[in-house]
Amino acid sequence: MTTSTALERYEAVIGIEVHSQLRTASKMFCGCSTDYDGAAPNTHVCPVCLGLPGALPTINKRAVEHVLATGAAIEATAPAATRWDRKNYFYPDLPKGYQISQYDLPLASLGKLTFDTSDGPFTVAITRAHLEEDTAKLVHATEADGRKVSLVDFNRSGAPLMEIVTEPEIRTAEQARRYAEELQLLLRSIGASDADMERGQLRVEANVSLRPRGTEPFGTRVEVKNMNSFRAVERAIAFEIERQAAALDAGEPLLQETRGWSEERGETYRMRVKETSDDYRYFPEPDLPPLHLNADWLASIRAGLPELPGARRARYRDAIGLSPYDAAVLVADPDASALFEATMAAVPGLEAKPVANWVTGEYLRLRNAASAPVAVAPAEFGAIVEAVGSGTISRAQGREVLETHATSGETAASIIAARDFRQISDSGSVAAAVDEVIAANPAAVADYRAGKAQAVGFLVGQVMKATRGQANASLVQAAVRERLDTDRPEEG
Repeated sequence: MTTSTALERYEAVIGIEVHSQLRTASKMFCGCSTDYDGAAPNTHVCPVCLGLPGALPTINKRAVEHVLATGAAIEATAPAATRWDRKNYFYPDLPKGYQISQYDLPLASLGKLTFDTSDGPFTVAITRAHLEEDTAKLVHATEADGRKVSLVDFNRSGAPLMEIVTEPEIRTAEQARRYAEELQLLLRSIGASDADMERGQLRVEANVSLRPRGTEPFGTRVEVKNMNSFRAVERAIAFEIERQAAALDAGEPLLQETRGWSEERGETYRMRVKETSDDYRYFPEPDLPPLHLNADWLASIRAGLPELPGARRARYRDAIGLSPYDAAVLVADPDASALFEATMAAVPGLEAKPVANWVTGEYLRLRNAASAPVAVAPAEFGAIVEAVGSGTISRAQGREVLETHATSGETAASIIAARDFRQISDSGSVAAAVDEVIAANPAAVADYRAGKAQAVGFLVGQVMKATRGQANASLVQAAVRERLDTDRPEEG
């Protein structure tokens, strides 16, 4: 059974919970540094984040501001005052036996987020965004004698964590993935979090249930964890929809449980029976006072928000005239968007489409292949795009100029002059080069006339090589085809 088949009979009801580590210098309730990536275990700790008796927490203001900014970005409301609560449960990675969190008075509530799917724009309501402290990290290992052990690293314990919970309005695995991708982009845009899934800075959990189509009551909810990529989010939810549908078809009962996702096996597996909110025995945190939110403070946070991803995509489409695809690719990559904006500002009069093509094509190719940050001056980037667009140099030459500029910092004009780059667009010169190549490659000509169309590409490549990449590629291709077809021997 496939997901599409299952969804013919059942409607999926999906809610997403996202935990995002916030971009702060210190932890949520103590002064320990959050720069613990790669640090030796248990070196970024103190009595507060170790949960030692008598240690008292203090609130990290910057973490609060990140959640309030997120709330403003998703059009949520903030209360006049909020408080902290203790969420009680025992687990080896929770040293106090409880987690300081928020229960019925979150910092942000009743928001929404709109994102694009294959079926068009989709808006999901967001129930809440609240602050809490992260747990420690369990490290499972095997010792030299074969004994399996579980070790605890408290470096992460107490790091500021924002939990964002949607309403159960998502209906497909694709919508769930697109929501998580858009939320990551939003958090990065406002500077709240680096939101790197591979580093555990963004953790996505899904609550999935099925109900027969046309019915209102929710089915039995299953929580899915351990999804470490956006692809895993989509695959895990799709699998869970199929698994639950098969069980319902067979008359088997579904349990409210927590299941993990195995990337290797491509399936979910049972972890534990799911707790309910009553099991956590929430009660107000006695060591922290209620937090009052000043109206001026909230206004300054809203005023400090940058242009949000959805608004930027709309501006690129509606005001600048880019295609939805180009707008989405640019906005999805902060470096690409920044270079596009700066280039358009540095070289007035440039058309947006060629600049977008060069940013999403040549610049991203160069940056992704580099082992160190790539420095490209917007004015020089614009000069390269302009030179290629005017026919002064070929695209291949423009690519070489860009690579040289990024490596050396030289200007585009000096590189073009030093290498004597120019584009041969004179039809007579192009025809002469084509004639020489065709005369020198009779085997390729014979292949073309035998029906091997790919021989044209070989001949074009030889002409470009002979002209040091300076010939206009489109003119070369047209001239090669014309020459081959014109000189074709008559059939007898």
